Amino acid sequence: MEDIIILAIESSCDETAAAVVRNGREVLSNIISSQIALHTVYGGVVPEIASRKHIEKINQVIETALLEAKLTLDDITAVGVTYGPGLVGALLVGVAEAKAICYAKKLPLIGVHHIEGHVSANFIENKELEPPFMCLIVSGGHTHLVVVKDYGQYEIIGRTRDDAAGEAFDKVARAVGLGYPGGPKIDKLAKEGNPYAIDFPRAHIDGADYDFSFSGVKSAVLNYLNGAQMKGIEVNKADLVASFQASIVDVLVEHAINATKEYHMDKLAIAGGVASNSALRSAMKEACEKNGIQFFYPSPIFCTDNAAMIGAAAYYEYQKGTRHGWDLNAVANLKLGER
Repeated sequence: MEDIIILAIESSCDETAAAVVRNGREVLSNIISSQIALHTVYGGVVPEIASRKHIEKINQVIETALLEAKLTLDDITAVGVTYGPGLVGALLVGVAEAKAICYAKKLPLIGVHHIEGHVSANFIENKELEPPFMCLIVSGGHTHLVVVKDYGQYEIIGRTRDDAAGEAFDKVARAVGLGYPGGPKIDKLAKEGNPYAIDFPRAHIDGADYDFSFSGVKSAVLNYLNGAQMKGIEVNKADLVASFQASIVDVLVEHAINATKEYHMDKLAIAGGVASNSALRSAMKEACEKNGIQFFYPSPIFCTDNAAMIGAAAYYEYQKGTRHGWDLNAVANLKLGER
């Protein structure tokens, strides 16, 4: 069987990324140009700056990805690109680039859903993982609990009603003075704290067992900080962030395990930026072992936004016959499962 080699492009937020992926699971190169240092000054991603930086870097990351894979555009079978969800200006840079390459080289164009990419990141290192399985997707913009029925076939059974988990991490980190990006900084500081020091709320939604809500715990942290400030009490930051992190992790683990059991599945995967959180990984691993569930997770490099995961998702779309025309557009609020 002839190899299918995908050139993948990802530019949905503040990472300009390109990768070359063979047959969906073998990463020949994975290049990421991060803009974190650029946006840290502003305490978060500035969309206009992100778009301009993508334009600057996109050709470089693609050239480097091809060079590292020891291939040229003549070896590529198809081009996969994230077309949503994300920042519309940022997405447009990747989509326009992918179209230009496909037009010039007469290659098939495959638009990929960013979150489906995150799910597919699990296929890269876990060669034995095949649908169906349960997947918890946790990132700065999304918190979804999804039944992966088949490649590219998803049923959302739980989602956040307000803040995404990663968004809550960023907001609390900012309030505590840790800065941006909040997730890794909270993860690091929490290791020095007591997760039982403060009892923050763990939200459960009546009639929607698998939905999430993180605005309450975020508000509780802000109220705690304000109360301490008014009383002139010094806050132990390590204890505070460890307790906050524990409240988020507890809910994520509980929902994911309960759903996996209720849907009679024996495989659970996690995906998205927050999936690299060490407390979430160890708690989920422990819970899975206790319940006889196989646990899958990507390496941290494949949790963050990257193009290798887009290449994996694009491969399965290609196999199903998905092809996009020149009218493919960036869709900022693209829903999971939408085509």
